[in-house]
Amino acid sequence: MAKILKIYPDNPQENLVNEVIKTLNNGGLIIYPSDTIYALGCNIFDIKAMEKLAQMKKLKLEKSKFSIICNDLSHLSDFTRPIDTSVFRFLKSHLPGPFTFILEANKSLPLAYKGHKTIGIRVPDHPIPQLIVEKLGHPIASTSIHDDDEIIEYSTDPELIAEKYDHLVDIVIDSGYGDNVASTIVDLTSGEPEIIRQGKGII
Repeated sequence: MAKILKIYPDNPQENLVNEVIKTLNNGGLIIYPSDTIYALGCNIFDIKAMEKLAQMKKLKLEKSKFSIICNDLSHLSDFTRPIDTSVFRFLKSHLPGPFTFILEANKSLPLAYKGHKTIGIRVPDHPIPQLIVEKLGHPIASTSIHDDDEIIEYSTDPELIAEKYDHLVDIVIDSGYGDNVASTIVDLTSGEPEIIRQGKGII
């Protein structure tokens, strides 16, 4: 049964954030807010947690393309090939923000990402995921929560989200209503930005 933690951006309680960190370190799955929509997340270094995340999305782990959530750009070199100065400046000018940037992956990816030639990097402009990553000490894997409604594509009400995912995740972070527009996905593998999916972010 999922535990609902009310953590608000303007005053995140440290003890509650620490509970989230403990859950992630123990292989748990969380639902957390971002600058776009609510999302599912787990520890990128916990292969069993990554497999559970893939199962929830009805995917094989090796076929999944979960984004990596960072709190700044300091983790880039851990996951990506060296990038041009111009690309780095472009990233820096748009992050934190509602974008997922596709970059060439290096060979030091966590086990769950082995064999991937590209990786999606997110730095949400939201204090909760930033604080989680900072306290955890490394990024988390993430994927969007889709709604069953044909008109509203993404779930926005944390209480309804908690009800739906009650037996599938360990923690739901209630940070108030979320947005229903996902991030803009931008492919930077060629060095020039190519919009793969237009979302909240404007290039």
